[in-house]
Amino acid sequence: MNQSGDEGPRFPTAAGIFFGLGLGGFFDGIVLHQILQWHHMFTSAGYPPDSVSNLQFNTLWDGLFHASTYIFVVIGLILLWRAAHRRHLWWSGRMLVGSMLMGFGIFNLVEGIINHQILQIHHVNETVPPDQWLYWDLGFLAWGAAMLAGGWWLLRSGRRRTESRKPHLRRVQ
Repeated sequence: MNQSGDEGPRFPTAAGIFFGLGLGGFFDGIVLHQILQWHHMFTSAGYPPDSVSNLQFNTLWDGLFHASTYIFVVIGLILLWRAAHRRHLWWSGRMLVGSMLMGFGIFNLVEGIINHQILQIHHVNETVPPDQWLYWDLGFLAWGAAMLAGGWWLLRSGRRRTESRKPHLRRVQ
């Protein structure tokens, strides 16, 4: 602890998690919705892209989805900027990558559980027969869990590295 009573400079983990949430959403929307065209927001909820009106409806909701992921990235940027603005620090790159992976994994888990399983508004790959959707959905959840676990490990590893070099970190007034 320093004289002011705080523990000193701390890595802005929330910034990395918000970046990861946004990047996870961008990956889902860009790669799965647009490039591979495996699903849209509400294809399984009775709006398959088999008519212009259904495609317009899904495109609108895909756009709103992208807007929300953009907001996550902006929040992450604001949190990172505020932390960097208050003090000039160099953290282990593992902490940023780890917290971003955590956010990406959290996105996959929450989106996969809520949209794919509970609400069933779409599934990961709707280009395969419906009896195979669950396998793709479970793979998506496993991928999210692996990113969350790997990110948590990287974050902890980066914190240990940073703690071991703490005498070299100085707060700039």
